[in-house]
Amino acid sequence: MTITETTTAWRLRGKGYEFCNCQPGCTCNFSGFPTSPDGSCKAAVANHIIEGHCGGIDLSGIDAIAIFDWPRAIHDGGGKAIFVVPPAVSDEQLDCMAQIFTGQLGGLPWSILGTTFEVAGVVRTEVEIDDDGINSGFRAEGVGEARGSSLKNPVTGEEHAVAIDLDQGFIWKRGDCGQGTFHIETEGVTLDFTDSNWIYYDFDWTNQT
Repeated sequence: MTITETTTAWRLRGKGYEFCNCQPGCTCNFSGFPTSPDGSCKAAVANHIIEGHCGGIDLSGIDAIAIFDWPRAIHDGGGKAIFVVPPAVSDEQLDCMAQIFTGQLGGLPWSILGTTFEVAGVVRTEVEIDDDGINSGFRAEGVGEARGSSLKNPVTGEEHAVAIDLDQGFIWKRGDCGQGTFHIETEGVTLDFTDSNWIYYDFDWTNQT
């Protein structure tokens, strides 16, 4: 999508909490394909927007969750997405977020991700994020929850700190990696994984260059 002078400017900066069904580390960050047993990509990703706007609409302080179900690698498309937002989010704010997260306003990562899925639903329920570094997690009432922890040294059992740096990463540049467990059941999608991939990161997304 080409950004023009008439495109609404947006920016979102905050924290990301990414859980998926790959093995810890997520080989999609390396070779582009999942390590899940069936080759699918299923994920639950929470975002805490520390500072954000879309045109004149303030998006700061919003916590939201995106639930993804791709049958194969993300770039193969054919996925579906469900977005979870708190009841306090106004219709104007929700409309802005819908345009951003489906790629309608351009700007990475959503100008790419938005072409790979269809929106299967929007759920309004309370979203709670427990931000504690690599031990973070989240829950959404009536939808599900996720909890991450550090990787462990297989010999000593001590915490094993691992991070991935992506110079050309378009979702995040540096992610702290651990293992996580998440269970989601909503809008016809059920995700239930234990000790799979979990990544904690900062994001700064915009459609302005």
